Amino acid sequence: MANEVTIPLLPCRSIDDIGDFYTMLGFVVTHRQERPNHYVSVQREDLQLHFFGVPDLDPEQSHGSCLVFVPDVGALYQSFADGMRARHGKVLLGGIPRVTRPRKRKNTGQASGFSVIDPGGNWIRIFQTPAADGTNDADVGEVEAEPTSRLGRTLQNAIVLGDSKEDATQAGKVLDGALARVDDEPDITVVVEALVYRAELAMRLGDVARIDELLTRVRATALDEGQRTLLADALASVEELGTARRA
Repeated sequence: MANEVTIPLLPCRSIDDIGDFYTMLGFVVTHRQERPNHYVSVQREDLQLHFFGVPDLDPEQSHGSCLVFVPDVGALYQSFADGMRARHGKVLLGGIPRVTRPRKRKNTGQASGFSVIDPGGNWIRIFQTPAADGTNDADVGEVEAEPTSRLGRTLQNAIVLGDSKEDATQAGKVLDGALARVDDEPDITVVVEALVYRAELAMRLGDVARIDELLTRVRATALDEGQRTLLADALASVEELGTARRA
């Protein structure tokens, strides 16, 4: 048998909040009902998500999650970010709902991915569709080498903790230890990536003072043109964090 279709069915506290949130991201509401139970479904091209109402749901304690594989992670993230900016004047990087920035993760074979955390606390985990031979976008062109520095390895571990295991507190603690000893890091781009990710974790945790401190360190870091090109996504995140911090 082929051409099967699987549609996630996820909990939410309010079907209206869910419908409004996903409409902002470019989805359309395809069904909505209040009786005999609260239910809403949304769709964006071939991506369909269905939700059932649980009025006493605590989004912070939700375990709802699903995997979505798409041809272009970066393009979809940009579209979602644009929808958030149009509605809120910023990308939602802290609290619920929010979105994480696309990153490669060592626990997924270095596949690039990001997550949307919706008003129900569901983690919609979006990854690059593997090629027909099973490779991912990290395998195209050349194999990405494992980081050799302590900070590089710690950053990889922190990303798994923060973006895969949803433990921003522990990810921040792990990264803080390595960031306190960055003098032995030969690659300044790794330092900047680590500082930016730590600032994103601080945003999720509502640690405003730490956000300011980390962004100040990034902005004070001397970078040449080549390094700025390599860090384009991270530096864009600095501006997004600054905007979100002021809002």
